[in-house]
Amino acid sequence: MISVYIHIPFCDTICSYCDFCKVLYNQAWVDEYLEQLSLEINKYYKNEIVKTLYIGGGTPSSLSVDQLNKLFDILSIFNKSEDIEITFECNIENITKEKLNALKINKVNRLSIGVQTFNEKFLSFLNRNHTKNEIKEKINLAKEIGFKNISIDLMYAFKDQTLEDLKEDINLFIDLDINHISTYSLIIEPNTKLYLNNIKNIDEDLDDDMYQAIVNTLTNNNFIKYETSNFAKEGFESKHNQVYWNNEEYYGFGAGASGYIDSVRYENTRSVIKYIKGTDFRNEIKLDQAEKMRYEMILGLRKTKGVSKELFKIKYGIDLLDYYDLKQLIEEGKLIDVDGYVKIDEKYHYVANEILIKFV
Repeated sequence: MISVYIHIPFCDTICSYCDFCKVLYNQAWVDEYLEQLSLEINKYYKNEIVKTLYIGGGTPSSLSVDQLNKLFDILSIFNKSEDIEITFECNIENITKEKLNALKINKVNRLSIGVQTFNEKFLSFLNRNHTKNEIKEKINLAKEIGFKNISIDLMYAFKDQTLEDLKEDINLFIDLDINHISTYSLIIEPNTKLYLNNIKNIDEDLDDDMYQAIVNTLTNNNFIKYETSNFAKEGFESKHNQVYWNNEEYYGFGAGASGYIDSVRYENTRSVIKYIKGTDFRNEIKLDQAEKMRYEMILGLRKTKGVSKELFKIKYGIDLLDYYDLKQLIEEGKLIDVDGYVKIDEKYHYVANEILIKFV
C-alpha cells in the first residue's frame, strides 16, 4: 500500500506569506496542467493500492466544478483501498455548495481548510480574502453537506499580534467544533510579499509563549497533540501526514510536488510552465542506508510518540542506540528513551529543530 500527493498550484489570490509552488488562476493553464498531470500519473504510477490521497496546493478549491470533475476523473486510475482517506484543501473564499457537493460525489472524506485567523486585521496582513463571519458559514455548510472529518489551519506569530489576540483565535477555532487543527508559526520566507516588505519574525520568547498557549488550550479541550504542530480529536489524526513522519513511501504528482519511491526522493520543478511542457521537470536523489536512517530520525522525532526502536531495527537491521550516540541528549533530558521509543521531551518540542540538527 502507498500514499499519493497531488499538487494543484492555482490560486485566486496570492497570500503574503506563501512560498509554495503557486500561480494565479488561469483557466487555460489549468486545463493544460491537468493534461500533463494525467500524463505524469500514467507514466509513474505502478498500480499499487493507495491508502491515502491528499490534494493540496496552491488552492485546489480555486478550480471550477467542471475542472474538479476532470481532476477526479484523472485520479480514478488509482487502485484505492476500501478505507482510503482522501483529503482536499480548500480556502474559505472559494468554498461553494456546488464545489462541496462535487467533492462529496467524488468520495472526498476529509477537508483541510485554510482559516489561519479570525482577526480581520491579520487576515488583511496575510492577504486572505475572507471574513470572520464567512469562516463560520462555510464550515457549517461543509458539515451540512456531510463532511465530518474537517481540519483547519491556525497561524500565529504575526507582527503586532499579542498573546491575547492568539488566545481569542484559539477559542474561536475550538468553537467551530472540528476534529483537527494544524498550527503554523509564521516564518518570513524569501521572495514572499512579507519578506519584500521587510517584515521580521516576532520575538522568540513571545513565539514560545504563543506555542505553549496553543498546546495548553487545545489539550485541555480534548485535542491530542500527536505531532509537534498537529492536534486531533481521538481517531481523527491525519493518516496521510503520518506517512511522511513515519518515513514511508509516497508518490508526489504535479508542479512542486515531492515523492519518495524505491529509496529515491524526488522533487518536481516549481515552474508551472516548465511542468506543463513536460520536459526534464524531475530531480531525483537515490538514498543510501545512512540517509534513510537520518530521515527516519528527523521525521519520526516530530511525532509526540517518537521513533520506535523495534521498527527501526526491523527496517534497517541495526539498533538505533548503537548507531546514534544519543547519550548526551538523553542525559540533558532533551531526548527520552522510554517504552520502546526515543522521543523529544515535551518541554523541548518547541525547539525540536535544534535537536533534529544533530542528525543533519
